[in-house]
Amino acid sequence: MQKRLIYNYLSDDDLLRISNKIKKKEKSTAGEICVSIKEKKPIFSFSSLENLAKEEFYKLGVDKTRDKTGILIFILLEKKQFYILADKGINEIVPKNTWDDIKEKMQLMFRQGNFCKGILNGIDEVAALLTKHFPIKPNDVNELSNQVILD
Repeated sequence: MQKRLIYNYLSDDDLLRISNKIKKKEKSTAGEICVSIKEKKPIFSFSSLENLAKEEFYKLGVDKTRDKTGILIFILLEKKQFYILADKGINEIVPKNTWDDIKEKMQLMFRQGNFCKGILNGIDEVAALLTKHFPIKPNDVNELSNQVILD
């Protein structure tokens, strides 16, 4: 049996740490954070990284949050690429270059071999923005799974 590519980067403990971080950070915001990691680009797919992220965004229902405050951190391991995609409720308030700044910090950690730390830092940064602009509401419910989506 072939070892999954994901385990070259993250352990099961790391995946649990990431899920727990999402759960913890979402306690202070009405926003929803989703992390999806694909090992490989689908065969016969000529889509750009951005389009793959958009497909995943809609497939996972990140666009269906009540206040349009979902955000996806989409990682494509085989290509060593990732994309941060926020819903319109967030993008109407947060400048687009914000995602580039977060991405650069994550990339630096990834280049140093700190894959889990890079994702955790990205979640921290995204959560800080969400908490500032979309604080938790009294009737808030967890709309998306906090588990890392693996494919």
